[in-house]
Amino acid sequence: MANSVIGRDMAVDLGTANTLVYVRGKGVVLDEPSVVAMNTGTGEVLAVGHEAKRMIGRTPESIAAIRPLKDGVIADFDATEQMLRYFIQQVHRRRYFAKPRMVICVPSGITAVEQRAVKEAGYQAGARRVYIVEEPMAAAIGAGLPVHEATGNMVVDVGGGTTEVAVISLGGIVTSLSVRTAGDDLDQAIMAWMKKEYSLMLGERTAEEVKMTLGSAFPLPEEPEAEIRGRDMVSGLPRTVVVSSAEVRHAIEEQVTDIVDAVRATLDQTPPELAGDIMDRGIVLTGGGALLRGLDERLRHETGMPVHVAEHPLESVAFGAGRCVEEFEALQQVLVSDPRRT
Repeated sequence: MANSVIGRDMAVDLGTANTLVYVRGKGVVLDEPSVVAMNTGTGEVLAVGHEAKRMIGRTPESIAAIRPLKDGVIADFDATEQMLRYFIQQVHRRRYFAKPRMVICVPSGITAVEQRAVKEAGYQAGARRVYIVEEPMAAAIGAGLPVHEATGNMVVDVGGGTTEVAVISLGGIVTSLSVRTAGDDLDQAIMAWMKKEYSLMLGERTAEEVKMTLGSAFPLPEEPEAEIRGRDMVSGLPRTVVVSSAEVRHAIEEQVTDIVDAVRATLDQTPPELAGDIMDRGIVLTGGGALLRGLDERLRHETGMPVHVAEHPLESVAFGAGRCVEEFEALQQVLVSDPRRT
């Protein structure tokens, strides 16, 4: 079978927080944090993914655990390329001659230079051809929206580094907005707030856990509380405080408002016919941020539109990009392609 010799086509959702790899005919085969641990002296990669994430905030001087993507775009090119190569090898298992076609997802607000960096990373990591698909488009396909029909579909993809809002009709993006306020900013906001209110320093990982266990965007029927551990800024010693979800909601209020405003701004730019369709069909919420409790309620409250959370919000983009790989010919039009320079 020629396919196995050439290498299986794959789709990569290269996210700020997590990278997912979808292999043609197999589905999502890899879902790991976008983190690389490197030896600062030699530049050698020590760990990637889950193993590297455990090292964040716990490394000695000789090791740096870095997140090579920031705000949805490549911040550290070499690390991104190493990470991609590692993930591809994980999937391909020692078939060195395998050079797959690759579809990579990028935020819709990305510049041409940033886009070229993503493609270059794909080629350096061993792809035969690299195609680009815009994240909201992939998210909409992955969430099962009929993107090729002449009806308006609105998707809000809240990731780690960017929030993508787009209205899609006839296989293309009609209006879109990409704001760099997303999951990571919620973590930062929680860290800043704990510092200000409790003089407590939190690590990134703890802040993320607080967001996942206590975070919410809309008042909850019962507000849970939890103990949070950090370092006291006055005494310098470890300390535990009890925080309620109402407090955490207050901490991330500004960032949540930014996300809501992006949705409103996009609706404002939407042609009236499509706005009518969205009124009927509603807004689909995907990405890790869709798991923030009450975000759907909050959007419903602020826009008056029905809001649905996609079935597998974390995998929507990867599923959508994967569909592009499975039905390559049919979905070619949604890919942003350019001839490979020799």
